[in-house]
Amino acid sequence: MSSHFTRREMLTAGMTAIGGGLAGCSDGSETPTTSETVDASETPSTPSETATTETDEAPSEPEEGALPGSVGVEQIADGFTAPVGVEFLPNDDVLLVADQVGTIHVVSGGTVRDEPLIDLRDRMVDVSGYEERGLLGFALPPDYPADDRLFVRYSAPPQPGTPEGYSHTFALSSFTLDTDALLAAPDTEQRILELPEPQTNHNAGAIEFGPEEHLYVAVGDGGGADDTGNGHVSDWYDANAGGNGQDVTENLLGGILRIDVTDTGDEPYQIPADNPLVGRDGRSEYYAWGLRNPWRMAFHDGELYAADVGQGRFEEVNHVTNGGNYGWNVREGTQCFSPGSSADACPTETPDGEPLLDPVIEYPHSGQPVSGVAVIGGQFYAGESIPGLRDRYLFADWQADGTLFVGTPTEDGLWETTTLPVDDDSFGSLVLAFGRDGAGEIYVCTSDRGQLVGSTGAVCRLTQA
Repeated sequence: MSSHFTRREMLTAGMTAIGGGLAGCSDGSETPTTSETVDASETPSTPSETATTETDEAPSEPEEGALPGSVGVEQIADGFTAPVGVEFLPNDDVLLVADQVGTIHVVSGGTVRDEPLIDLRDRMVDVSGYEERGLLGFALPPDYPADDRLFVRYSAPPQPGTPEGYSHTFALSSFTLDTDALLAAPDTEQRILELPEPQTNHNAGAIEFGPEEHLYVAVGDGGGADDTGNGHVSDWYDANAGGNGQDVTENLLGGILRIDVTDTGDEPYQIPADNPLVGRDGRSEYYAWGLRNPWRMAFHDGELYAADVGQGRFEEVNHVTNGGNYGWNVREGTQCFSPGSSADACPTETPDGEPLLDPVIEYPHSGQPVSGVAVIGGQFYAGESIPGLRDRYLFADWQADGTLFVGTPTEDGLWETTTLPVDDDSFGSLVLAFGRDGAGEIYVCTSDRGQLVGSTGAVCRLTQA
């Protein structure tokens, strides 16, 4: 039987040496803790089909298009607590950085403005210690600044009608933004979506506008372990006593939602006509489901990619499609997930014949160069500064410790994955999120603390080593 540990317990047990004296992309002295709960197994298994290679040393003159042996970083801004998102204004001269403690900051010319764009701390749950709650995502509309709204996803206190014993409220809201002053007043809040959250963890939080200008919203399975317990409903798979990931009728937990917030009339949002459950049994907000804790997602060439944090054995990245079911809690990655069972096989489809889709990237918690404890979804590189990364997917594990990962797409099966060292000792030991500017260059949000205290968080741009 597997034992489950929080990251704080993992740090106490064996991570105190990681990143000591570092501060995300800058000088610092604080030791890391954590920003995401992981249920880790004492004896993680090794996948049989995960394609993993390791680059040991960069050639002095890499061939054109060859993967670089390492990358460098350029610090853009620091002094944050836990930066979980970065967005760029249309001219890329100004960027916005979301800090999980409840603020969004304006950065121009490498300087963080004293006054935040918005401060939501007084309307969130207390996130002063170890947390997976907080300000977890934000987005600007595709036609900004003509549409002057700021969309924010955060953790609010329980609302009237929240079931007894639940942790908090998933809140998705818009705020009116003064596009000249770059200020959004909290009293302009318009609540778009509220969901009661039973547990404190697995809150996902990323929100992204897609190519058709609909808003995609990542939602975790409700927290806890195994997709079971308080707030988790029963599903069709009797071998596991859960859960929200496979249920699309009782709640909106464990998937990615897609809603139309552009022309809503008297409603907070509309349902796109081609959402997969429109006219079928199920909640029509769903776009995809079967996810545990989708931490960060991004579009590339009109296609959606989302990481999903595993429980005790495997981490994964999915190519998310309309109506896709990604298997949790029947499967963890490409593998069977059966707590309390020794079964080596499990269904590959639902009773209705709906396939359980495999990820494009999978890695174990130990035993291979690409391994870790919690995947951090990334971005495809589309810039010019590092030609060898062009059209490759850059991502990381939360416990990065100076190393990123690269996924090279293949036509079938799992993508080839390899490690990519960061050639800069100041790079933070924890990776929290990625961003991409209008030129296709990639930015990394890092920290050396997981507790929501301190100021070791930073945003860096990837460069040639």
